[in-house]
Amino acid sequence: MLTATVRSIAEITRGEVLAGSPGSVVYGVAIDSRLVTPGCAFIAFPGEQADGHDFVADALARGAHAILVTHPDERLDELLTLAQDAQATVIRVADATRSLQDLARYYRSRLRCEVVGITGSTGKTSTKDFLVAALSETLNVAYSTGNRNNELGVPLNVLQADAEADVLVAEMGMRGLGQIDVLCDIAHPRIGLITNVGTSHIEILGNQDAIAEAKSELLKCLPADGMAFLNGDDAYSDTLRHQTMAPVTSYGLSDECDVRGTEIELDDQSRASFDILTSVGSARVALPVPGRHNVYNALAAAAVALHLDVPLGSVVEGLSKASLSAMRMEVFVSANGNTVINDAYNANPVSMRAAIETLAEMSSSGRRIAVLGDMAELGSLTELAHFGIGEQVARLGIDRLIAVGPRAAHIAEGAIAERMPADQVMRCEYASDAAEALSELLEQGDTVLVKASRVMGLETVVERIVSAL
Repeated sequence: MLTATVRSIAEITRGEVLAGSPGSVVYGVAIDSRLVTPGCAFIAFPGEQADGHDFVADALARGAHAILVTHPDERLDELLTLAQDAQATVIRVADATRSLQDLARYYRSRLRCEVVGITGSTGKTSTKDFLVAALSETLNVAYSTGNRNNELGVPLNVLQADAEADVLVAEMGMRGLGQIDVLCDIAHPRIGLITNVGTSHIEILGNQDAIAEAKSELLKCLPADGMAFLNGDDAYSDTLRHQTMAPVTSYGLSDECDVRGTEIELDDQSRASFDILTSVGSARVALPVPGRHNVYNALAAAAVALHLDVPLGSVVEGLSKASLSAMRMEVFVSANGNTVINDAYNANPVSMRAAIETLAEMSSSGRRIAVLGDMAELGSLTELAHFGIGEQVARLGIDRLIAVGPRAAHIAEGAIAERMPADQVMRCEYASDAAEALSELLEQGDTVLVKASRVMGLETVVERIVSAL
């Protein structure tokens, strides 16, 4: 983690020390007072709904040694008094976000580890999870946790990296042009991986070509002696490979891919096993999580790990023990005998189709029920994309559909148009309505998929099932 004097922090952030000793040492950075550890610096982010300056007292009580504030003078006396009583220092900065990023940029320049940047329309978090598992067999790995993949999350991950780390894995989210550029300027990855180019965020960027352009910012930042990893089966692979000075390694299922998966088999829980073919040999891989689509995520992780000289046997072992982040194809069985696939963290057409296929492929002693909510930021594709998801639900023989939200009403329409009986389709406006409907519908042995964009809050449906245990 970052270790620096208050004087250095003030210089890096172009701030002014208002109280305390400039020579005192700070260990780490936090922007949430609940995550403050003794000796760290707390950056108070301004805000209308949650203002970090309101939590300065809590941060000091938890042992913060320095407070970075941006508030105007009318509240400054109060904050200075709190810091003085706690024998802490106060630094005033012009911009909290820029200060956090400047600190991360400074600390990154002192790290000697390899940095891997991962982006893509779908699968980037799962790919990160697989990669961390594969690397951790032989290397000291620092990595992003939770949803820390934006202009605040990436610098926090950099700042929390161990100075002894061999590899830092940085997931990079994107909602517009130029955003990955900013993250790359902070993390300086030498290795870049793009999982695919889909239609998520098309409402913001306008078309898929623009999405590819935004994703390619990661490739353009790579040095000539770095390495780019691309999904060789993705339609934009050929376009993307021309956007970087670095050599390119491809992964996928087609014969042309450098790291290739073959002989895919699924068990009764839709967990994939496959042969991985590489330049250093081949091996059989068995994944511990459901979903045929996770073969691509595992292949991507394997390709990067092999490039970093992790032995193939260790890669296979790591992949076999991987666990995915919460609400990503998270499977559990309730005391009532219901299997629940919790994939409620986010959704776009590609990930939604993959999740529905997984539901259809899983063995179930009861019915298969899909609880599907709105997919956000699809712009002009909204109606067509949702309708198509409904058609797939019907084609794959899903027994019951609960469509949640105004956009998801088109999922219901698509399912019925594809001859799913109308009495097997239910429309709900809110997640709470869906939770109530599902609790009345569930029978012992049923398998339930819960998936939607994050704004829908469908985790409440899963919580309702859990509360019935």
